[in-house]
Amino acid sequence: MVVEPKVFTDERGLFVETYRREWIPGSAPMVQANRDDRQATCLVGLHYHLHQADYWYVPAGRALVALSDLRASSPTYGASLTLELGDGDHRGVYIPPGVAHGFYAITDLTITYLVDRYYDPADELGVAWNDPVLGIDWPTDAPILSGRDQANPMRADIPEELRPA
Repeated sequence: MVVEPKVFTDERGLFVETYRREWIPGSAPMVQANRDDRQATCLVGLHYHLHQADYWYVPAGRALVALSDLRASSPTYGASLTLELGDGDHRGVYIPPGVAHGFYAITDLTITYLVDRYYDPADELGVAWNDPVLGIDWPTDAPILSGRDQANPMRADIPEELRPA
């Protein structure tokens, strides 16, 4: 779910509410806030969770955000979406459990995200960022990647017990 909040500006600057629980009806309360600073050309993901939802906002810099629905029972199963966030685009993105998510840092950036569960390493899962089945058009084929993200499996190789229902 992409959220477009109201932005208020005057001679002093800018004010924007970056998250309101009421924007995502039926969602669980967010319990933890995180900040991630990344350098340009870095790619993070694709990650997914079986139990945790995320809400992302990019207050500084520019990110190409990619989402891919891995939920077998979802009407959007297999669909992917990319969008640019940051640098004056104040949209936020709610990412439910089972949707793979990642971003490419177009510029140096800061991304903030809220989660509805505390960190659980058993729920930190991934799928290959460059899996052609996902159809994500990244701006590079040689990003800066973590070791974890380099080791993520192709969607077809995700073990059955780790596939989102």
